Amino acid sequence: MTKNSESAHISSKTLLPTALNGWEMFMYDQGRSSNTVKAFLSDVRLLTTFLAPDKTIGTVTTEDLNRFFVWMEKERDIPCSPKTLSRRITSVKSFFRWLHQHGAMSIDPAEKVLQRSAISPIPQVLTNDEYEAVLLAADRQRRDKKPDARSYTLVYLLLTTGIKKSECLGIHINHIDLNAKSGPHVFIRYASPASRYKERKIELVEDWIAAYQEYLIQYQPVDQVFAWSPRRLEYLLEDIGAEAGLKKHLSFDMCRWTCALRDYQSGMDTDEIRQKLGVSKIQWRELFIKLRQLNGEIK
Repeated sequence: MTKNSESAHISSKTLLPTALNGWEMFMYDQGRSSNTVKAFLSDVRLLTTFLAPDKTIGTVTTEDLNRFFVWMEKERDIPCSPKTLSRRITSVKSFFRWLHQHGAMSIDPAEKVLQRSAISPIPQVLTNDEYEAVLLAADRQRRDKKPDARSYTLVYLLLTTGIKKSECLGIHINHIDLNAKSGPHVFIRYASPASRYKERKIELVEDWIAAYQEYLIQYQPVDQVFAWSPRRLEYLLEDIGAEAGLKKHLSFDMCRWTCALRDYQSGMDTDEIRQKLGVSKIQWRELFIKLRQLNGEIK
């Protein structure tokens, strides 16, 4: 791989903090979000506090990195959860892979560091009865004396598309095509080039369209379909859940997992579910394990 301007001045004799500055510039040039860059840098900066301040990148060994992660996991005063440790290993691996690929290091010392996977807890989903109760509660608002289709439009979209909160907030009116030859669908788009692989087209169910058209008349959104704050939309879901008599906390994440599980139980091809959710094949490994657990196939 050809060296770029950020890494051209970095060599094996460069100190870690200086190399980190180059990596930061590279990540921003690749279109990574500010939060992602900050998280990666924060993880790797911990390594600079563990190693000697005059340590150059060319003298970092696999043994150094393994000792760092043992310290992180068992010896540091601040507790480190399995999920955090897994993320920090990923960050360090990404940093040294970049240095190696851009010619600053002849050997990647992080390549042989064992990646640890941290399976997070099994998510909550709606049962079939709870699913129907939620839609009925939202539909009552839609058919009230003062009709309000907003809650039904929101929750039914989430339960049938499996989109995330950020994706829901990113939907604009022109992303929804009700007259396409292949059938009505919504385009999920991303502003960041680094997230373009997540872009996709998801089919819309016919039952949702009438509610959406009522919602457009009632609220007349100009551009963004759901032009409210994330917290306001979360409150809407909470209110629907309470009205439906749920003991669970209805959330974007619960709707997403409920959608995925119902698609899986309906016999949808697993790769189609993966693409519908907009996740990579690597991410899908953990998600598929959880789906099978939710379906009672494995413990």
